Amino acid sequence: MPMQDMHLVHHECGDCPIRHRAVCARCEADELQRLEQIKYYRTYQAGQTLIWSGDRMDFVASVVSGIATLTQTMEDGRRQMVGLLLPSDFVGRPGRSTAAYDVTATTDLVMCCFRKKPFEELMVSTPHIGQRLLEMTLDELDAAREWMLLLGRKTAREKIASLLAIIARRDASLRVKAAKGALVFDLPLTREEMADYLGLTLETVSRQMSALKRDGVILLDGKRHVTIPDLDRLLEEAGDDSDGGVLD
Repeated sequence: MPMQDMHLVHHECGDCPIRHRAVCARCEADELQRLEQIKYYRTYQAGQTLIWSGDRMDFVASVVSGIATLTQTMEDGRRQMVGLLLPSDFVGRPGRSTAAYDVTATTDLVMCCFRKKPFEELMVSTPHIGQRLLEMTLDELDAAREWMLLLGRKTAREKIASLLAIIARRDASLRVKAAKGALVFDLPLTREEMADYLGLTLETVSRQMSALKRDGVILLDGKRHVTIPDLDRLLEEAGDDSDGGVLD
């Protein structure tokens, strides 16, 4: 099914659920008004490819809700998931004309899109946008370095715990008021997708999820609904302390 423009929800920037974390987080009222003039929304269904690697991109965007994957295909046809796009993450690169990765919606997805050329012009005249994008880019670089450590040195149990903690903390960060007590979220990835992303087998992922549940580190309602009673304990299982850089 083709993508759809969305005009009925999340139309006002002031009511946007990612407003405090997105590329527009530092914008003043007049700057938001200028962004309003070049933005539009698109929705995608789970499983739908937003962008193919090598495609020309005429927009950049922020993920408003849902999750997408970044995937790279090697010359022999093998595919590797290389990243996740979570709510408030930025898609596309100003100054780059084509996409570097395939971007696929893992869940139903809402994107706040900006026409690329006007956005690039706005970056020059609106320092708040450029500053915030630089911050997000540096955060992404730090996360990529931490992910190299995770994939290269952590055990299977630590990898699973790290991924759960990343998703849980990002979900909590989107709430203006800090969550108290247990963290509850719906896991957006299937076991197969988790295995692909973490470089594990499906059997290993299933076994480690069951072990974390058995040990009381997580609670599962079905395969997707996750409750984390104690985040600090999960972070210990992940091999990180409460200030672990990969989780911010």
